[in-house]
Amino acid sequence: MIGSIGELLVEFVCAQKDGRNLVAAPYVGPFPSGAPGIFIDQAARVAASFGGRAVFAGAVGDDAFGRVVLDRLVSDGVDPALIRVVPGVPTGSAFVSYNSDGSRDFVFNIAHSAAAHLLALEKITAGFLVAGISVLHISGSMLGDPAMRAVGLALCERLSAQGVAISIDPNIRAELISDAGYLSALMRIIAMAEYVLPSDADAAVLYPGQDFTDWSERLLAGAAKVVVLKRGDQGCIGRDADGQVALRAHPVTVVDPTGAGDCFCATLVTLLAAGQALPQALACANAAGALAVQKLGPMEGNSSLAEINAVKG
Repeated sequence: MIGSIGELLVEFVCAQKDGRNLVAAPYVGPFPSGAPGIFIDQAARVAASFGGRAVFAGAVGDDAFGRVVLDRLVSDGVDPALIRVVPGVPTGSAFVSYNSDGSRDFVFNIAHSAAAHLLALEKITAGFLVAGISVLHISGSMLGDPAMRAVGLALCERLSAQGVAISIDPNIRAELISDAGYLSALMRIIAMAEYVLPSDADAAVLYPGQDFTDWSERLLAGAAKVVVLKRGDQGCIGRDADGQVALRAHPVTVVDPTGAGDCFCATLVTLLAAGQALPQALACANAAGALAVQKLGPMEGNSSLAEINAVKG
């Protein structure tokens, strides 16, 4: 049983490049989104192959956009028992505009949306424990809102003390860093996490000027059992007590990279939690990321284990 918590959103993708969300242009959506939501959807798809399950704690508005998100998660096998439907508050949203150099500009509505209206910490903790989760995954994107951050950090501390493994994707978004507490909370979660899964961009912020060997070694000397560096079109590097594995990215045409990292993390963590060795789990995660970028919409490229194995070879 894999668990996650955080923001649930609908996403709109600008159909024109280089506008930076500053000029009038067509947008395509609503797509179900939110980094933790993308993660748990993919985790549910992969876990279904061997009888595993996934449960999520979050919130949506009592509106059409909330239904878009809930329908997708439930249809893909996510247990919605801890997802609130909040009347009178709109579902969270994200608008993304791509640039010719590959960068992205986001406008988020999280703090003032239903996304931030999580259930009480005690109810979430009890719900996850009753569900019997073995791993709690945190996306750093949920730490931008102080109230959500406090719940996420406290939840990690409580569940870790109960033997639940913590997984962290730093997923640092400049648009979501509202105060100095963001990085402090992120580093505290990293220190207790068994799975630490940053991207190149995350590592540049967290470990500036250091190479993977140095900072991964420090993490593995602490609580971490697996450390992985996601490198986009450069592939990925993973390391555990048995050694290091480096994989090249699959050569694919990128349609939409948003969500690929979340899909990668979900595939990796779910398979590791099921007992698969790092080299095999990393190869599947690498293939899942390649599948994810080939479709427009952050959750549209999520895949089953059978689809992943067909690409992995």
